[in-house]
Amino acid sequence: QVQLVESGGGLVQAGGSLRLSCAASGRTFSSYAMAWFRQAPGKEREFVTVISGSGGRTDYSNSVKGRFTISRDNAKNTVALQMNSLKPEDTAVYYCAAGIYGMIKALYNAWGQGTQVTVSS
Repeated sequence: QVQLVESGGGLVQAGGSLRLSCAASGRTFSSYAMAWFRQAPGKEREFVTVISGSGGRTDYSNSVKGRFTISRDNAKNTVALQMNSLKPEDTAVYYCAAGIYGMIKALYNAWGQGTQVTVSS
């Protein structure tokens, strides 16, 4: 099973940018869809974005569309999340996940440990 490690979280002011990265182990990385979810305090973990194994298809939640961009490098077994125009409501722990393409948590069977993103107003 693939193992995932996120990095790149931190504290940023509203309107700023952050780039998250997720490094995956294993030789079958390109066979997995990769997604980012996030969980704010007291809330359910929610879908943010997903990219297909080839990188040719992506989907975004309405709350981040136009501000966030997901990408992957199958040669390096990495997936990235570029977050621009950040808002305080983007504050959450962000999780990288590997699995089957879609927007629900149950499709993903490998999860990273999460990285904190805090956006100050």
